[in-house]
Amino acid sequence: MLDVGDEAPEFELPNQHDETVRRSDFEGERLVVYFYPRANTEGCTTEACAFNDAKPDFDDRGVNVVGISDDPVADLESFADDYDLAFDLCSDEMGEVATLYDSYGEKQMFGNTFDGVFRNTYVVGPDGRIEAVYEDVTPEGHAEEILADLEESSTELAP
Repeated sequence: MLDVGDEAPEFELPNQHDETVRRSDFEGERLVVYFYPRANTEGCTTEACAFNDAKPDFDDRGVNVVGISDDPVADLESFADDYDLAFDLCSDEMGEVATLYDSYGEKQMFGNTFDGVFRNTYVVGPDGRIEAVYEDVTPEGHAEEILADLEESSTELAP
């Protein structure tokens, strides 16, 4: 895992509108980068909707949110449309960015082994360094957990 204080890896990925999103687009701002396994599945929908519901609170704190999965752009577009998601969902079909963030690798489900995205989240500070790491996240309540942590450490995390 990347650690607090590490430089957050740069990325350049297409979002649900097939527009390029880069980590460096958020220089000088705080950014939540969350990795999720699959659009339109129960846990991923719960997590995305929670981030979307909390978007005004993130906006009030000057915090941007980007979700990354290995879904193709077309799947992300329908996912965002179905749930009126108002933040970037990025397509990392080959898992290259997720790998840079230690969030891609071998998984097992229903007796099958395959490569996929791990549910991890990083808070990247205005200076491009990792401020917080959340591993093996539980979707329900995760957005609120990040907001609470940001509130708790607001003087420490102030830009």
